[in-house]
Amino acid sequence: MRHSIFTWHVHGSYLYYLSQGHYDIYIPVREARDEGYFGRGHTFPFGDNVHEIPFGDVKHYHFDCILFQSAKNYLTDQYEVLSAEQRSLPKIYLEHNTPHTDTVNQQHVVDDLGVLLVHVTHYNKLMWNNNRTPVTVISHGVTDTVEPYCGDIPGGLVTINHLQQRGRTLGWDIYQQVSREVPLELAGMGNAEGIGEILHPALPSVRSHYRFYFHPVRHTSLALAVCEAMMQGLPVVALATTELVTIIRDGVNGYIHTDVDYLIEKMQLLINDRDHALELGAAARQTALALFDIGRFTREWEAAFSRVVSPEWQSGNLFQRESAVV
Repeated sequence: MRHSIFTWHVHGSYLYYLSQGHYDIYIPVREARDEGYFGRGHTFPFGDNVHEIPFGDVKHYHFDCILFQSAKNYLTDQYEVLSAEQRSLPKIYLEHNTPHTDTVNQQHVVDDLGVLLVHVTHYNKLMWNNNRTPVTVISHGVTDTVEPYCGDIPGGLVTINHLQQRGRTLGWDIYQQVSREVPLELAGMGNAEGIGEILHPALPSVRSHYRFYFHPVRHTSLALAVCEAMMQGLPVVALATTELVTIIRDGVNGYIHTDVDYLIEKMQLLINDRDHALELGAAARQTALALFDIGRFTREWEAAFSRVVSPEWQSGNLFQRESAVV
């Protein structure tokens, strides 16, 4: 059965990869083009299975499942755009992020036996207080690229939007420290320095030339940019934090450590030894092919949608909710 999924355009890259599956995705659009309501946009080459719906028409459509992707979607947006009948449909909450106010104690916004909470990494699942909500993990998947890694620029690439504004959590201070000793190029929206925003379809062509990809982030979810770089065959240099410690093996498919001086030393090694970078990059690509296969990713999403719309899930969660009230 091909399911009809209503969601919001929250994370463009993720929505693009999600749209590779065998289901139809419906997203709202309104004139203000504000958060969640700017429709398909012009950045990503979405296929015919991603449909825009004018804000005022959403209540007249049939969907099989509602997919929330932010607290705003869950607490506010659903009451503004969906009918009461639509709000009773099967629900999934996709949590993109790590806890941001308390690393180990923060309670998730969802506390509902009838909602399936999907985390994108096992680290995220571990760190959130998930309340009573049923939880699963669907690890990232990314499409392959036709732009092979060549690494002819002896320096590293960093792609993070608004890095200075986002501060220590995303590693602005670490980027500054490293860039004093290693040639780095910063890409992304809202950065006062660097080469500015590179649209997602153009990024592989640009990224392929850099010797390595540097990820200075202290604490966030596993970045799709890291998965994409590894799939392209770039060695990744990163802090040994969050889910990255399960992805990067130091000296095998990249370099990972909590000692920034050690990472600087290894970046300089990669700059001086392109053959070594090519060797690590080839291993990084093999890791990405094994972990971030887009077919596995979409199959798991198809299974998640089928799970929550099934009569067994619906009847079981109805019983659990009634029991919890009693």
